[in-house]
Amino acid sequence: MRTFTGEPGMEEIGDGVHAFLQPDGGWCLNNAGLIVSAYGPVLIDTAATRARAGLLRELAVKAAGAPPRLIVNTHAHGDHTFGNFVFPEALVLAHEGTRREAARVGLHLTGLWPDVDWGGVELVLPQLTFTGPMTLQLGSHVAELHSFGPAHSGRDTVVWLPGERVLFTGDLIMSGVTPFVLTGSVRGLRAAVTALRKLDPLTVVPGHGPVGGPELLDATERYLDWLTELARTGAAMGLTPLEAARKADRGAFPGLLDSERLAPNLHRAYEELRGGSRQPPAEVDMLFADMVDLHGGLPECHA
Repeated sequence: MRTFTGEPGMEEIGDGVHAFLQPDGGWCLNNAGLIVSAYGPVLIDTAATRARAGLLRELAVKAAGAPPRLIVNTHAHGDHTFGNFVFPEALVLAHEGTRREAARVGLHLTGLWPDVDWGGVELVLPQLTFTGPMTLQLGSHVAELHSFGPAHSGRDTVVWLPGERVLFTGDLIMSGVTPFVLTGSVRGLRAAVTALRKLDPLTVVPGHGPVGGPELLDATERYLDWLTELARTGAAMGLTPLEAARKADRGAFPGLLDSERLAPNLHRAYEELRGGSRQPPAEVDMLFADMVDLHGGLPECHA
């Protein structure tokens, strides 16, 4: 049984810039961000359940003095988007590819953990979309939106505050949590991390886990390089991704939560090794089943 180290809370990481952190960062315990602006608060992602999104709303209003007017969804996964409906005053902004993915998958996440009290979440898709880089002029804050994909998901957006050198990464970067490419690409995530390094962030707010700095980029690259080599070795031995995951030394990254993600990560790495193969990519439910098999049961989700 996993031990939790604290309650969710809002942490000010710069003048008018806050991180909403949910320990311990495991399944569906995501982070979010808040920028307090003269034009109204801007929220970066929401949360997985009605209760957790309700707490986020309470803390955001306390910090900003008003409900958020704009929500930026970094990607389509439900732990970052299901709480959109708790903020009816806000316009939801996301990359066009993120909106398409969110519409396609709907509330699928709730079926993976049917025992979680999701609180009757309602799907609210982004009402405003973009396709290229975008800049939000927020008075004393400038926020740049840069998108990548497929990477962690089909399309991922980061929020970069160049004045403060604060980077909200969504799930492109996780802190103390195993990187994940269930609906993305190993190669694409590796390329995204390389691009993020060029921004030269001082503070990195990951999608899950504690706030850090550029060392979180280093840790993600090390894992992805290890994963790629593991896939090459497993494929050369004729192992399936699940077999390769079983044989792997998961203790190579002892501090990372949710190591069972190795199974779906290897599926994506194998697909990329096949290159121009016409074989369709594995479906999410099958990847999730392999992950459950590797874990020896359904992973804990404390959303």
